[in-house]
Formats: sequence, C-alpha cells, structure tokens
Amino acid sequence: MQTCSCHGIHMPRRIVLTGGPGAGKTATLEMIRHTFCPHVRVLPEAAGIIFGGGFPRAYKGGGRKAAQRAIFCVQRELESAAAQDNAAVLLCDRGTVDGLAYWPGPEDFWSAVGTTRDAELRRYDTVIHLRTPASSAGYNWSNRLRIESAEEAAAIDERILYAWDGHPHRIVVPNATDFLTKATRVIDVIRAELPVCCVVAA
Repeated sequence: MQTCSCHGIHMPRRIVLTGGPGAGKTATLEMIRHTFCPHVRVLPEAAGIIFGGGFPRAYKGGGRKAAQRAIFCVQRELESAAAQDNAAVLLCDRGTVDGLAYWPGPEDFWSAVGTTRDAELRRYDTVIHLRTPASSAGYNWSNRLRIESAEEAAAIDERILYAWDGHPHRIVVPNATDFLTKATRVIDVIRAELPVCCVVAA
C-alpha cells in the first residue's frame, strides 16, 4: 500500500468491481490494495462474510432468498461504515445490484429488500465488470466458497451483466490471455477516479 500525505476531507466515490465467479476479482483487488494509498478502501465481499460465517447456503427457494436479503443488508452497512473513514474511493467487491442475478423469484427482488433498481444503480458512481473466462481459459477452482461449475459461472456472469445494464458509467473489461492486462485496465479506471492528492501518492 502506498502512503499519502493528504489530510483533506474527501467525498467518497463508490466503485463496484463485479463479474461472474472466476473473473479475477479477488486477484485484482489484492493488486489494488498494494497499488493505492489508504484513501482507496477495498471493502470485503458481503457474500463471503455471510457464507464464510456459517450462514446456511441454500440452492433454491426461501433459503436462497434469505441469503440474498442478508447479503444486501450487509453490503449496505459495509458501505455505510467505510464512508466514515474519509475514503476517496469505496471499492466494493460486488454491489447491491448483484443480488438481482442470484434471486430465484418469482416475486421481485427489489420489493423484497425495500428499494428499487434505479435507486440502487444511483448509489454507485462507476461499475467495473470483469467478464468470466470460458472453462478452457483458466477457470479458478481454488476459492473454497465457490460452488459453481464453469458453465454456471458463465451463466451468472451474463445475469450480472443484465442486472447492471443501464448504469451510466459501466465499464466492461473483456477477458485477456494475460491476466495482468485485465487487472491493469481496472487499476487505470480507478486511478482516473482519484483526487489529485491520491493520484500523486499512487
């Protein structure tokens, strides 16, 4: 992590890093932690907190809906807590809109969590979507919380792409043979969002 001598008051910008399972979010976020100053706050993934803490992982029905409601609430509170620390950027490992891609229905996800899609899209200044690679392009099975096959991961990636459709500042990062090319694109996008003091530190 870089140092930063800035002691000014920042107006935090919320940036979402999203994409289907195996897209490279975890590795990219680790690079970001070592690239930028402390004013770029990387938030943990709400689903990881929920399921890693022992919340029952249901595959369908009411249990799956309960999990998505819990993830939504934890995501909101993570963002709220981080906003108190004078961050310039709140980098979210997924955002509240991702829940739409995992909601089984048939009732509306937004009414179930007491908001609207438009309201949640407005919460985020920028959305960066890392596309999930094909199974032949190095799908990562190492995450113990990941249960999807490569084919299921690709289907989720498509649903996430649809969920965020219409956001005015969404950047879709395609797959690249060299992962560093993909991660560097994300870092460049974040750097462009930083205030001058943090750009100098980075």
